[in-house]
Amino acid sequence: MSEPAKATARSPFAGCAILITVVLMVVFLIVFSTVTLFRQAREIEKFTSDQPVAIEVTPVENRETELNALAEKLETFRQNLIDEKDAELRLSADDLNFAIAAYEPLKDLRGTFRVLNIENGALRIAVSYQMNGRPRLAREGETGWITSDFRYLNATLLAEPHVFENEVALKLNAIEVPGATVPREFIEQMSPYRIAERYTTHPVLGPAMKNLTGVEIIDHTLVFRRKSGESVANSITNDQVDTATSRLFFFFGIGATVFLIFAGIVIFLSLRAKRSGV
Repeated sequence: MSEPAKATARSPFAGCAILITVVLMVVFLIVFSTVTLFRQAREIEKFTSDQPVAIEVTPVENRETELNALAEKLETFRQNLIDEKDAELRLSADDLNFAIAAYEPLKDLRGTFRVLNIENGALRIAVSYQMNGRPRLAREGETGWITSDFRYLNATLLAEPHVFENEVALKLNAIEVPGATVPREFIEQMSPYRIAERYTTHPVLGPAMKNLTGVEIIDHTLVFRRKSGESVANSITNDQVDTATSRLFFFFGIGATVFLIFAGIVIFLSLRAKRSGV
């Protein structure tokens, strides 16, 4: 009787074992990521809606005097920033909402973003934020194979303003949704809320934000400033990582580690068998 086949350097079993392990690991990663994606979608559906909520837009009709005053204040501050002079700009909640309603570059925020008040060191903001929902196969007329229906985060944000990588960003302290609780993991995923990222390439707003050295809340106003000798304190760091994403990569790492250990053992046994002349 012949001896049972062994996984040596002269047999195909070592390579087949590694190939099977690779296939199983890939299948595991695909299944795990799909399950995680659908589970996350189910959790998001608990505090989002399938329809947006219209957010109030400040009227601008017959307010030319106020508009001219705001425009002058903004232009003076912008020019000082370009000239790299010390400058400070204070805007109330009404000023911010008026600017959103009046200026064309901010039109994307109309009806979806409104500052309710500024107090206790934070902005209180009403939003109707569009998000992707549960993945599904594309219907007729839609592009791509897989798409999703939209979900809407109709909520109130409590946010602190910060200068972050040459733009103004919002660090989220809380997201309030009537009748629902927003998980901390989602808040950490959404923070920083890079609301001004789209304006970094704008010919006017981009260079102005780049010259800011700080932003803070003082006496119910949002204060932008440039101050000589002040460096941008980037208080929003990479430590603010989505917890769910961290768990995903953790399990990916476990799968990769198991594969590498198994492959190493097979290679070690193959080399050992080769040396012993098996």
